[in-house]
Amino acid sequence: MMPRQDVVITKAGAVTTDTSQGCDSSEITHKAEAAVEEAEGHAEDHHLEVTDMIRIAFVAIACAAVWFRVWEPYTSVSVIGVVAALIGMYPILKEALEALLARRMTMELSMTIAIGAALAIGQFFTGLVIILFVLIAEVLEGLTVGRGRRAIKDLLDFLPRKATVRRDGSSREVSASEIKVGDVVVVKPGGRIPVDGEVLSGNSFVDQATITGESMPVEKIAGTNVYAGTINQSGALEVRTTGIGRETAFGKIINAVEAAEKSRAPIQRTADRLAGYLVYFALACAVLTFIITRDIRSTISVIIVAGACGIAAGTPLAILGAIGRSAREGAIIKGGLYLEILGTVNTVVLDKTGTLTIGNPEVTAIHPVAGVKADDVLEAAAIAERPSEHPLAKAILKKATENKFSIIEPEKFDYIPGKGLVCSINGDEIVVGNKALFTERHLELNGFADGAHSSDILVARKGRLLGTIQIADILRPEAIEATKALRQMGIRTILLTGDAKSIAETVGRELGIDEVEAELLPDQKLERIKALISEGRKVAMVGDGVNDAPALMQANVGIAMGSGTDVARESANIMLLGNDLLKFVETLKIARRCHRIIMANFTGTLLVDGVGVGLAAFGFLNPLLAAFIHVTSELAFILNSARLLPAATKVTGD
Repeated sequence: MMPRQDVVITKAGAVTTDTSQGCDSSEITHKAEAAVEEAEGHAEDHHLEVTDMIRIAFVAIACAAVWFRVWEPYTSVSVIGVVAALIGMYPILKEALEALLARRMTMELSMTIAIGAALAIGQFFTGLVIILFVLIAEVLEGLTVGRGRRAIKDLLDFLPRKATVRRDGSSREVSASEIKVGDVVVVKPGGRIPVDGEVLSGNSFVDQATITGESMPVEKIAGTNVYAGTINQSGALEVRTTGIGRETAFGKIINAVEAAEKSRAPIQRTADRLAGYLVYFALACAVLTFIITRDIRSTISVIIVAGACGIAAGTPLAILGAIGRSAREGAIIKGGLYLEILGTVNTVVLDKTGTLTIGNPEVTAIHPVAGVKADDVLEAAAIAERPSEHPLAKAILKKATENKFSIIEPEKFDYIPGKGLVCSINGDEIVVGNKALFTERHLELNGFADGAHSSDILVARKGRLLGTIQIADILRPEAIEATKALRQMGIRTILLTGDAKSIAETVGRELGIDEVEAELLPDQKLERIKALISEGRKVAMVGDGVNDAPALMQANVGIAMGSGTDVARESANIMLLGNDLLKFVETLKIARRCHRIIMANFTGTLLVDGVGVGLAAFGFLNPLLAAFIHVTSELAFILNSARLLPAATKVTGD
């Protein structure tokens, strides 16, 4: 019995964060429940935001009432001030108690002490203003950090939520999570493709930049593959589903980004420790101030002015923003650790084939001898290479096809490993190969194969040299610009390749690479990486093949090209979508910018806290001014980190 094939028509419309595999009804039910919980979570977030705004408004009104002494039945205690302080302090006090129970020193704990001290000495207006500043800062900080989280979640918006399934002659709208492997999905023009699959019928162009990084739409016909999250532009396609949800190429990208979001870079732990130390520092300075001056206002000002949220919240926000921005630029960073290391890289090691070059040899020039046409050289070589499976043979046959040659099979064919081949056609012997083969067969070269043509393929017919064919792996169009950008950033570039020395040196000269090492085996590449690291270099390795995997894992940070092997992509810490080296350069710039922003936040926090504590201790800052400096400086550092967040983009094609 043939398995049933469901025909599914994707509907242009809503987008989803549901990337379930849809394998059975229990999983679908589980995902549905999760969606309900998520919706309830959003409602709760909205409720909390409204509550926060009401609390802020209440405290602000209470501040005005206390200032103008609207209702003060007691001379020593402000009833409005006490009630407003208790209501306003609730979220601050809650966080402080949680930190105390967890034995963590946080700014909420120190601020609670400061506010309590202000209220204890009858400074109700001062206490309320401090609470107001803190509440406003908390809301603004939450909005900024929330934007950072949404920048990551927005990646999920490239998958359609709804689909129409045609079964047994009828159609009904279902969730995209109900699509199963083997279903036939019909994608209308302008819609996003919900699954990975193979085109069964139809002809269209698909924008698949989100997966492969290709700037131009790619034509899709029967037998070609399509990817979830890409946009069908022109015609309808019928696609047999081969991957759904997390098992699609897009799903794997999301998995990597989500894992990176959850990971903690070492610098985040440093920020957390420094934030704790700053709280201890502020409390110690406050105690010392009170012992020396006996001035409670100065003591309170010392506690209030010191802030650490700028680094405690700003550091993960910067890392989150950098990972999100890199993903938008076409590079998936697998963790904050690798982003941090990338920001300090001073040496970039590059593979040649597939990384700097396209990886497909092409005929770049034909050099005929005097009296011979270039077409005669190419035709003879194409006849000889017709039965061959060698990569160079494919390059020659491709060139012959482009020139519209009709290539016939040779009558005899003899392949000599490492040298070339010999064949015959209509009684003519054709020899195609290297200088060693021609010398062995006593064919005259007359010096033509020396100098500039020494690495070319030699072609002879009927005992006479016709000329040479130059075949080379073409440089990627962006390779020159990418290596130039690396040099301008002060980064040392090294080319490590297993290719011939002459070819590697040519590539190195064209790209301006600082150091070239050729004819290396995978273990020799690995040893070279180890040597660079032992010299104190921070090394990034960029590669694409199985032979690059050991070096990718050994480097401080490994970067795999999008077209690379599965082994290379799994071994690398950063994966490029597509093969554009400029994406790596841009990611490197983002990592360096992230590092600079975090260091600026560290330096600024220490400077503001140091100067602020000093001024407060000597009575130059009252509690209100100290609170203003605390809040504005922290917001400045958080907003500095927020500069890394990618701009919101509208999802099209849904």
